Formats: sequence, structure tokens, C-alpha cells
Amino acid sequence: MDLKLKNKVVLVTGSTKGIGFAIAELFAREGATVWINGRSHESVNEAIGSFRKLGLTTVQGVVGDVGSELGVKTILATLPQVDILINNAGMFKPEEFAEISRASWLRMFEVNVLSGAQLTQHYLPLMIKKNWGRVIFISSESAINIPVEMVHYGMTKTAQLAVARGAAETCRGTNVTVNSVLPGPTLSDGVETFLGQLGMTEEKFFKEARPSSINQRFAKTSEVANLVVFVAGEGAAMINGSALRVDGGTAKTVF
Repeated sequence: MDLKLKNKVVLVTGSTKGIGFAIAELFAREGATVWINGRSHESVNEAIGSFRKLGLTTVQGVVGDVGSELGVKTILATLPQVDILINNAGMFKPEEFAEISRASWLRMFEVNVLSGAQLTQHYLPLMIKKNWGRVIFISSESAINIPVEMVHYGMTKTAQLAVARGAAETCRGTNVTVNSVLPGPTLSDGVETFLGQLGMTEEKFFKEARPSSINQRFAKTSEVANLVVFVAGEGAAMINGSALRVDGGTAKTVF
């Protein structure tokens, strides 16, 4: 299938590794000009080197912490306009609910919600003016399945759904779409550390922490990327204002 993404300019935040890297790779393979993003020159340069080894030469990098106002401004100064925005940057941290500090609540919100909200506020009006564009928020099944071990994370993922749906409403009658993609537990960087913090193996995690998962395994980052890049394509024009799950059936709901 030709997704008609050749020469489209794509920004994928938080994309030096994990799901973001996989999304950027697939966009590049579709012929798009892809801008990856990370918080340090070292991480961005290392990622670009990895793309070069894969033979992908249309990938460029922009450094900036999208969880800060300065970082957002830096990215916008470098890349004032894009065709496709993937709000992927995020963080998670297991913490007992009663022990979550105010600083932890705020940082989680800044990185997971405000980063995408501010970038969307800038790029979306330009897409509407041009009458074509795609914005996709990488949320999580935790948005509708709030994890007891990190309530603050679940809160931010629910907030992303609200921002995305509200932003989609501003695109009425245009060829611009705004959607959310909800991955389930995914085998990306940090999963082993996460399991270690919980004192669990993968088998125990799905038996005790995510027993509702039908697939009973972690998703591959490429499996998440497949859905994201499809939704960005021309053929997905009627998918708008939606929250799309790629969670192995973890969220026990019919919609």
C-alpha cells in the first residue's frame, strides 16, 4: 500500500529510541523527511548514526527537551512548519500513589501533556491553513486502564486523549486530522528497568499486573509504529478525533 507520505515533513518527538525511533524509521522507509528529537546532542547524533547504518538518509535531528518551554521554542525555531506531528515524547515512573510528590506530578504533566499540547497549538493552525496535516498523540492503554503503580502517568495519558479530541474539533471541514494511538505494554528501552522496579518477570507482569491482556506479551515497537504511520497516510483521512488501541486487548472494553 502506498501511504503517499513521500517528501512529507515529519517531526517525531522523543524519538532517539523505543517507539519513537521505530515510528521515525518507518516514516523514513515511506520516503518522508523525518526529524527526530531528543534532549541531548549525544543521543540525537547516536540515533542518526543508527539510521544511517540502516541506509536511511532522510532523517535529521533537533535537540530540545519538549517538557520545557525553552525546549519547545528551540524546536519551533529550527522547524517552524511540518506536515505531520507525532507527539511521542513521554516518561513513566512507578510510584506509590500516596508518595507521589508535587514535583513528580508536575514533571509528568509537563513532559507527557504540555509538550504535545504546545507543539500542536503551533503546528495545527498552519496545517489547517494549508488544508492538509496530521497530528498523532502517542497515549497509552493506561489512559483508560489507570495503573495503580503509576496513577500520575495514567492521568497524563487520559489528558492526552482530551487534548487530541479537542484539537480535532478545530479541524472541522478540512483535510487535517488529529488522533491518539494507545499502545499497550511495549518492549522498548526501559522495560527491563521497569519490571525490576516492580520486582516482576514478563510472565508475572502479565499474570498479575495486566491479566486482561489477550496477547499476554509485550508489543514490539514496530507493531505500534505500523498503526501510527498508517493513520498518518492519505488512506486514513476518515479517521479523525479517534483513540485507536494497539494494546493486545489489554483494555477490557468493546470500543
